[in-house]
Amino acid sequence: MLNHPIVVVSFLIGLIILLLVTGGVEKMLRVIGNLSIKLIIGVLLLFFINIFGVQFGIHIPINFPTAVVSAILGIPGIAALLVINNFIL
Repeated sequence: MLNHPIVVVSFLIGLIILLLVTGGVEKMLRVIGNLSIKLIIGVLLLFFINIFGVQFGIHIPINFPTAVVSAILGIPGIAALLVINNFIL
């Protein structure tokens, strides 16, 4: 019954109308845009810390988890990554 094409198409049309009425697509795109900008800024901060930290023996690997931590938490996240990298690892 649920695999019938009319039911599937009706459900998709209803979902599209609901998203358009509530503005869900716009909010979702705004959140994705903000997160991607923060991710880029976090990676750039990690990159500059690695460039200037060579003089002090500081290196944080740039990978997806460290980029996400620096993007979501910002400067405190980078400080936490430095502490974790130097004292725990």
